[in-house]
Amino acid sequence: METELHPALETVKFLLGQWEGAGVGGYPTIESFRFGQEISFSHNGKPYLIYNSRTWRLDDEGNLGQPLATESGYWRPQPEGRLEVIIAHPTGIAEIYLGEVTGTRAEMSTDIVARTETAKEVTAGKRLYGLIGEDLGYAYDLAAEGQGLQSHLSAQLKRVS
Repeated sequence: METELHPALETVKFLLGQWEGAGVGGYPTIESFRFGQEISFSHNGKPYLIYNSRTWRLDDEGNLGQPLATESGYWRPQPEGRLEVIIAHPTGIAEIYLGEVTGTRAEMSTDIVARTETAKEVTAGKRLYGLIGEDLGYAYDLAAEGQGLQSHLSAQLKRVS
């Protein structure tokens, strides 16, 4: 049984579905790497998207290797194109992003980053998600471990369902 899309999700419905693809990552505190990724955006009829992401290291031939990061959360569109996003990481970090949606592009920056005592020091993030033709592209800038906000991850994903 298909659940009816809540009217509040009209501005972000372009994100709905399962996306898969590959990207690149790097940061001054780690070596550059390639990764495979699955992202899903779903809904249950309520005024938010349910978000999940999983990544794996890619070897030189493009095969999936060890698991890397996972995160989950909720995207809460607001009036006038505003956006609130809550993302939790099993590494002890929780982020609240504020941003806006324009057409098929969502751009957001952290309002709050909270972390447990044993989590890495993350102080800020900025994310951009948008359609590139029929693909989903994104870029993630990060401020962590004493470094200023700078490029960390980017990927291009294809809708698989």
